[in-house]
Amino acid sequence: MVDKFVHKSGKRKTATARATIKEGKGGIIINSVPLEIYQPEISRLRIQESLMLASDLVDLNKVDISVNVHGGGVLGQTDAIRSSIARGLVEFTDNEELLNKYLAHDRTLIAGDHRQTETHKPSQSSKGPRHKRQKSYR
Repeated sequence: MVDKFVHKSGKRKTATARATIKEGKGGIIINSVPLEIYQPEISRLRIQESLMLASDLVDLNKVDISVNVHGGGVLGQTDAIRSSIARGLVEFTDNEELLNKYLAHDRTLIAGDHRQTETHKPSQSSKGPRHKRQKSYR
């Protein structure tokens, strides 16, 4: 018998997370670290938020979630993890009610966040895309 599993990815800025969801005993692992001790705490709480939304529609004690994430900063990685887990749970359960619940709470969990940093313009310093040299007339 082949176990059911789902691979889903989530992105935020330059962070990319790949989640694997399969039948199991309820373990949640992020880059080989259990979610219970994942740091910083604000990231752990934001990730648990997406799991709490699904808890009344999905039995999370029967699902193993493994996430690999790289690139970006701490909160970019957190949002990428949240997105990949939410997309994976929706596909794993094939539950329209769960999808609507995620969309009503925070659309970027499923749809993603399209915002990117502005590109640097030519012949300007490396301080930013709109930085100009200051002038002083005195």
